[in-house]
Amino acid sequence: MDMTSFFLYCMIATFTPGPTNILILSTATNAGAKKAMKFSYGSAIGFCLLLVLSAAMNTMLMTVLPKILVFMQITGSLYMVYLAYRMIKKNTSQAAVNQEATFRSGFVLQFLNPKTVLFALTVIPTFIMPYASGIPMVTVYIAGITLIGFSAFITWVVFGAVFKEFLHKHQTAANLIMALFLAYAAIMIWE
Repeated sequence: MDMTSFFLYCMIATFTPGPTNILILSTATNAGAKKAMKFSYGSAIGFCLLLVLSAAMNTMLMTVLPKILVFMQITGSLYMVYLAYRMIKKNTSQAAVNQEATFRSGFVLQFLNPKTVLFALTVIPTFIMPYASGIPMVTVYIAGITLIGFSAFITWVVFGAVFKEFLHKHQTAANLIMALFLAYAAIMIWE
């Protein structure tokens, strides 16, 4: 396995803006780092479970993967464009963030987040299964990917906490930029 490609793929997929990272940033900015961390813990556990499920069902997924990928590309792109629209139109009141940012919502989001689902569907069969032999080695890779993802979540929490005042002051511009990142990610799903 080309470890450099594997590592770069994991870093780019987890650190770039997507629904989870943008919600973490919004939560850290509007409700504080503690609330964002609860959401991040749920997101990390959901992310790990998604990777485990992908590894466990790899054989079955390979037979239906083309059908699943097309469906995920369509629904995922539409969902991300919808999130981009909501981000531009959103009234980021603290009450809305407090309702959305829980451990449970972070966990569930991973199974609804097209970026995360597509990542799990591609990283396991592409980088791990062809080279890892046995459950212990696959488990080590899944733990490593989960740590990379959790590091990305923490980075977004810190970013939101550190730049809270700036983001509040320039909320419209920040929301527009994040919406553009989401729209770009929706387009990149098709490449």
